[in-house]
Amino acid sequence: QVQLVESGGGFVQAGGSLRLSCVASGLPFSNYVMGWFRQAPGKEREFVGVITWTGGNTYYADSVKGRFTISRDNAKNTVYLQMNSLNSEDTADYYCAARSVLTLVTMMRRSSYAYWGQGTQVTVSS
Repeated sequence: QVQLVESGGGFVQAGGSLRLSCVASGLPFSNYVMGWFRQAPGKEREFVGVITWTGGNTYYADSVKGRFTISRDNAKNTVYLQMNSLNSEDTADYYCAARSVLTLVTMMRRSSYAYWGQGTQVTVSS
């Protein structure tokens, strides 16, 4: 049974930082591309970024580029989302997701990811 478990969410003031973690089990982690998505209240879930199998490549949404960094530790079956310079528009539930292949055309599509975590809430106060 595949499980993705996010942690690290919480309350932070604008301008602050948080690091989210996502621990995977039940799948060969290094064979999976890992993505982060977020969903703000009343909005659709949106792509944040993705990291390839060995961490050699990352891709980000324009809204977080330069502020967020995705990394992974395959020995720990864990992917991270380092979030800096947070603002109120970053308030959302954050989800990690896994897929076995990566195409640049589909990496932003929720439907292309096979497995999802339950999410962790991030609230940025202004």
